[in-house]
Amino acid sequence: MLAAQSSLAESIDGDELRSEDGEERRTEKPTANYYCLYVYQAGGISQCSENANEGSPGSSGADSPPGDDFSLSLVDTNLPAETEPELRNFMAKRLSRGAMFEGMGNVASVDLSYPECSLGCYYCLIQQMDNEPGSQALEHVVCFIGGSEKGLDLFRLELDRYIEELKTKIQTGNLDSDIRPYLSSWFEDSILPIQRIVTLFQEKLAYLLHAALSYTTVEMTNSDERTKNDISSFLSSASLQGLVQEGTMTSLCIAMTERQHHTVTVDFREGQPELLNAVSNRFCEDWMQFFINSYDGGSPFLFRQKLENFKLKAIQDMNNLKRLIRQAESSHHALFRCYNFLKNCGNGDILLQMVKVEHSEMPEASSVVAVLEEFIQEEGFSVHNC
Repeated sequence: MLAAQSSLAESIDGDELRSEDGEERRTEKPTANYYCLYVYQAGGISQCSENANEGSPGSSGADSPPGDDFSLSLVDTNLPAETEPELRNFMAKRLSRGAMFEGMGNVASVDLSYPECSLGCYYCLIQQMDNEPGSQALEHVVCFIGGSEKGLDLFRLELDRYIEELKTKIQTGNLDSDIRPYLSSWFEDSILPIQRIVTLFQEKLAYLLHAALSYTTVEMTNSDERTKNDISSFLSSASLQGLVQEGTMTSLCIAMTERQHHTVTVDFREGQPELLNAVSNRFCEDWMQFFINSYDGGSPFLFRQKLENFKLKAIQDMNNLKRLIRQAESSHHALFRCYNFLKNCGNGDILLQMVKVEHSEMPEASSVVAVLEEFIQEEGFSVHNC
């Protein structure tokens, strides 16, 4: 079950948000973002400094303060020179408490003298093996700084995936041509895709939301690589993967793949997205309006919070339907309530498909779903084709 998400009335990126009437009140300010890459090695400062200077391109040789049995040596950063030692001290404290595990990103709040505000900081310890057999693993600490702790935490999974690619670049790439450009693009590549998709699709966003919830295959044609990646990222973020039972998700993916006529095509031949074979419903259209009403003034963190709330509502409706189905196994009145719920929730076409897959091996529940399908077929769901 998805944990309850924070209210949109809370601040997720340093701005005050208000959603009771569907509007947001926010203070405009630039979104500063930075990165920092360190070499980390336990076993003494002098040893680490020597290794860092010999083996890390661009290393400054600047180390964490003495007193800890490890060292952080700067490889690259776009932080101001006077601010970077503050971040290094912050990370040294985290490391001294044993608060980091390889490949598992964490998010915290860090106070820096410039900019003069508290910023979110995603940090991760990454390990690469040297090519020489028996050699000691070389470890790095990477930090991405921007937004607030609460806002950045919404993108933890995206940043974890971004780190995986960074490992390869550190292993085989060049600092100037590979590593530094990749580090510099973390905010645009990991944080901004959702905002770009909302801006690009606007009213057509409802079709992408429906495709994400229903695990419908989406193909892109005549599109540049960044837009393809943005759409894939949005579909992944908007899907219920990880929030429903794995077996249900797999079965639903197979069922939707077999229904080839439900494959959605997004064509950019004319520069703007044109969708073919796309389907939407009232639930997705209502949420689409919630997104686009602030697309020109919203922050990327606000959009991500809205997407989390969108998924939360879908999960809540699915749980309510499953509860009604259990009751309907022994009550005709509950069966009628199931029918009314499916007709009125605006998302009945997707919910019915989900519970059909999940209850396929439960005879009593399957019979209830079969009756619901028969009733629904007589009137049909209110879905809209592109």
